[in-house]
Amino acid sequence: MQYKINGYQPEKLFHFFEDISAIPRGSGNEKAVSDYIVKFAADRGLRAVQDEAYNVIVYKDGSKGAEDKPPVILQGHIDMVDEKVAGSDHDFEKDGIDIQVKDGWATANGTTLGADDGSGAALILYLLDDDTQAHPPIEAVFTTGEEIGFVGASQLDFSLLKARRMINIDSEDEGIATVSCAGGMEFHFTRKFERITRSGYGVSVRISGLSGGHSGTDIDLGRTNAIKLAGRAMNSLPDGGLVADFNGGTKDNAIPREASFTVLYPTEEEAEKASAVLQEQSTVYDAEILPIEPGFLFQTSIAKMEEAEVLPENVGRDLLYAVRLSPNGVQHRDPEMDNAIDTSLNLGVVRVGEDSIRFTFAPRSSVDSLQEDTVSRLQLCAEAFHFNWDISGRYPGWEKKEDSVLRETFEESYNDLFQEELQIEGIHAGLECGLFAQNLEGLDAISVGPTLRGVHTPDEAFDLVSCEKVCRLISEVLARLSNEQN
Repeated sequence: MQYKINGYQPEKLFHFFEDISAIPRGSGNEKAVSDYIVKFAADRGLRAVQDEAYNVIVYKDGSKGAEDKPPVILQGHIDMVDEKVAGSDHDFEKDGIDIQVKDGWATANGTTLGADDGSGAALILYLLDDDTQAHPPIEAVFTTGEEIGFVGASQLDFSLLKARRMINIDSEDEGIATVSCAGGMEFHFTRKFERITRSGYGVSVRISGLSGGHSGTDIDLGRTNAIKLAGRAMNSLPDGGLVADFNGGTKDNAIPREASFTVLYPTEEEAEKASAVLQEQSTVYDAEILPIEPGFLFQTSIAKMEEAEVLPENVGRDLLYAVRLSPNGVQHRDPEMDNAIDTSLNLGVVRVGEDSIRFTFAPRSSVDSLQEDTVSRLQLCAEAFHFNWDISGRYPGWEKKEDSVLRETFEESYNDLFQEELQIEGIHAGLECGLFAQNLEGLDAISVGPTLRGVHTPDEAFDLVSCEKVCRLISEVLARLSNEQN
């Protein structure tokens, strides 16, 4: 294929990145990219194991003289978040990513780029492909479904792994190494209902152009949640309308950028009054939001609707109250850790279907008691407004290991290579390290990665120069571990 990323090193690493970017690999659609990795291993004479979840483990013996050194896991995920701008005809089931390169950054044409975590997967492929690299035995683990609750990692047969050291390549800031993370889950509200038929004039709102972002790392940046704003706008409407639809967001782990609703009024006069209220509110929202998110759009319209299928009044009211009153955003900070976030949640998706409503939240916390407090409040909110609730995809947090050979080796290597200190921190997002640590007793793990911006949104950008630094760093660490004294 003709590669677009040229002039950056290591060149072959970016070729691997473009190869996997050409393969549709949204969460739940990873078979093709998983098969690509299996073939990659076979072509190089490396043993690979592929499981029913399409996770792949590739084994590579240690380099000469390092065959008996403690093995190391290199780990990343091969799925990506599928997000695109309004109006895009990109089909994530069939189309590869259209990569754009400008001023040292790679982006995608109207979609997420998938550098989270395609960059990590490509880096692992590059290291496996390089027979000049000194390294201990490598167990390269490529997981699936990370973006939808660590689905692949939760099904991995951990008995296939001997290593108790792991380098996760799924962080987003070069120069920062992550050594702990928050745990999380999906929390759902659901409710069945029967629509009723009414005629009148539908007042519709469409919210778009918001920045969105990662529901963990970007939750404290003051970005507007489109679903919560839609609830606020609906709440400003005069009485007498019935909800015809309400939808927003696409992923629980992405701050919603878009939302829409329609409320049906029996007469044109009532609809026009409601529209006038929304126009006034639009001016208020513009003043609040445009200085921070200049792409924000709040659009309204009126249309005659004959025999429209709408929600009963009590169901529409409960929907509105649940959107308005459910907790969202930063919930708690740790004063002993420079006021870092330790607990948050994101109302990521609301869907009103033909006969059901579904909310999806992403609660996160590094403190179990605070996570349970969030869960308790969500349960009360669901029950107060006559929704059922359930929890899925729980994943554990990851605690910092006090004595870490990996952390020390990374710090020393970074300082020697770049004459700078490697910053060590915890992250308010989920990493698969927690599941690995839970299943591999005594695991010494660290997470690093190139600089990414705007992940989980069509603004995602990948700093190509930073990737070279991360590759040099991991190569140096592997070389030092291959010479480690037993």
